[in-house]
Order: sequence, then structure tokens, then C-alpha cells
Amino acid sequence: MDGSGAPPTVFPHAAPTLTAVTVDGYNEELREAEGFVGDRASGKAFRKIIDHCRAQLEENGHEDPLGELATREISKSKLDKIMLGKDALASGLIHTAVEEFGTELANVIRQFLCLPAWVKTERIVIGGGLSSSHMGELAVGRAAVVLAEQSAIQLCSIVNHPDEAGLMGAVQLAPSWVLDGHDAVLAADIGGTNMRAGLLKFKVKNAEVSKVEVVKRLHWRHADDKPARDEAVARLAEMLKELAELAGAEKLKLAPFVGVACPGLIDEHGTILRGGQNLPGNWEGEGFNLPAALAERLGRLGGHEPAIVMHNDAVVQGLSEVPNMQDVSTWAVLTIGTGLGNAHFTNRPRPEETDSKGKEKKGKPKKDSSGES
Repeated sequence: MDGSGAPPTVFPHAAPTLTAVTVDGYNEELREAEGFVGDRASGKAFRKIIDHCRAQLEENGHEDPLGELATREISKSKLDKIMLGKDALASGLIHTAVEEFGTELANVIRQFLCLPAWVKTERIVIGGGLSSSHMGELAVGRAAVVLAEQSAIQLCSIVNHPDEAGLMGAVQLAPSWVLDGHDAVLAADIGGTNMRAGLLKFKVKNAEVSKVEVVKRLHWRHADDKPARDEAVARLAEMLKELAELAGAEKLKLAPFVGVACPGLIDEHGTILRGGQNLPGNWEGEGFNLPAALAERLGRLGGHEPAIVMHNDAVVQGLSEVPNMQDVSTWAVLTIGTGLGNAHFTNRPRPEETDSKGKEKKGKPKKDSSGES
């Protein structure tokens, strides 16, 4: 089964217009002489800076305080402990790398802010794996200080853990009428190293998703098993089936909808046009359609054929922040992982701010920075 035929669905994939926001752009690939701009602020770039600091110490006759272990083999939690530990040289090394990386992150952000869609950006949320560490938080703080010298742009870390945010945002892919009468959906987050599936419980208030909770999350580090593409899709479908059974056991009314986050540029039919090179097997091009392949293996949910909707993973992670972005109009997300994911959003008028024809009411009350009218 290659899933080359698109599944029947009334929802386009990678839609630019969602219930709460307009997706102004995502997966922007800014280039410079040495390659992509975003590569300077990726997780790999951070570890490269640590390697450079280690090499400088050794060149000047100092013993490497991190020992013989390669930087790529030291976990983020271990690096956090070293930075907060009593070994002043080791701690100073990590602090130096964080400061340099934060400055580089600020420089990269400045280049993104030159893009037409980003010019009026009020706030940027930093997500991705590095943001879940203390080092990542400090790097974001350093970048915010550097940017504040020339700009009023707000910079903050993502509220939810990135592993959960990459699932939680999937609820925002579903129109509110699809969620009406239900209290849970399934979601999947596919990356170059890991796959995650989640059962999400939510609440809808005034036709808006007001609260999302991850009831259960399943994780598979597929990079360790090196599966073929079909094996990977089959495993993901089994994870989703297990969560659907859990929804029944928990007496949750599961909506016939699955939101999928995946790296790369995706067209309205669910084809990954580019950016899926780190996925197991060949996922790009018209010869493979992930939503269709998943639908073939997943079957019905609650007696209905589910709508499986896919969007870029940075977009979905950003969508988890929708409830926290009601005091601004335009905002963006940068996800620091293997690469640097990106997406930009403009909030759409809320239901109480529109008339019977769906147009924005004139003279609607403005919100201050606290989110109050």
C-alpha cells in the first residue's frame, strides 16, 4: 500500500486558513553563501559551538572538562547538569556556548523579520527540543536581550513541552463544527528521529478550542529501528489504534478526525513536496500520500471514516500557542531541532468579533497586553 490515492476528505492539507489563524507562511528557506540561514540556529549548530569551545581549550593547553565523550552523545539533561554543576570550567564552557548561540539566534531572527510576512511580527515563540532545556531557556533570554537593543519584538519560550505541543496544536486543524459534540481527537507528530501519537482531550467554548490536554502519549524512536516507509506507517497506525481503544475505555467521545504534523512543504492533497529527507524511506513526491496510507491502515473511528489532515510540524507546534496569543495580532514560531522550523500566523477575528456575515465588526474593543478589553 503506497497511499498514492488521496483519501476522501472535505479538508485540504496544509491549509492557509484555519479557524483561529491564517498561516501566512511556513518552512521558509532563507539562503546565504554558506547554506541556509536557519542552520546557524539549529540544535546541530548549538552542539557545534560546544565542540568549538572544547577544541579551543585543548589548543591552549587545558584539559577538556567534558572528557572524552563526543558532544553529540551528551544529552540535553546532562549538559544542563554540567552547566549548573560545581566544575567551574565545564559550567563556563556551556554558558559560553549558550551565550554565543543566543546571539546567533537573534541574528537569524533579524533576517526572518525582513521577510514581507514577518515585518509586522509582534511576538515570536521558540519551541523545538532545545527549548525544553534550561540551556534553551537561557539562549532564548540572551536572544531577547540582543534583539531588545534594536527592536520591540517579544521573544518567549513555548508554554507546553515541545513533545506535547507538537500534538496539542493538531486540534486547531479541525473546524469547530467537527469537534462539536466530541471531547477527544487523535494526533500524530512525525519527525526524522521520533514518532509520537497522542490522545487529546479538549474543550470548546464559543466555537473556540479553549483547553487541550494530552491524556496519553505514545513514543517510538524509529531512528533506532531504521524501518522501511511502509513499516513506519503501519507502526504509526497501530499506535493510533491503541489510543482509540483507550478513548473508549476512558469513555471519551472521539471525533472522527486525526491531525498529523510532518516536516517539509506539503500541498493541499497531502503530498510532501520537499523537506522529508530525514523520514524513513522516500516520503516525498506524488508516488506517496501519507494521509491516504494512514487511512488505509487505521480504519473507522467511532463508526465513521476519519478525516486525516496533515500540516507542517512547526505550524502544528505553533498552533498549540493559539490560546496564549490573543493579546497580539501577528506572531510566529521557530522550532529549534535538527534544523530550524518556522511558521508565521495572523489571528483571525474571534466569533464574538464578527457579524452574521462573518465580517469583522467595526469598532470592536481592543485588547491590552494582558488580554483584557
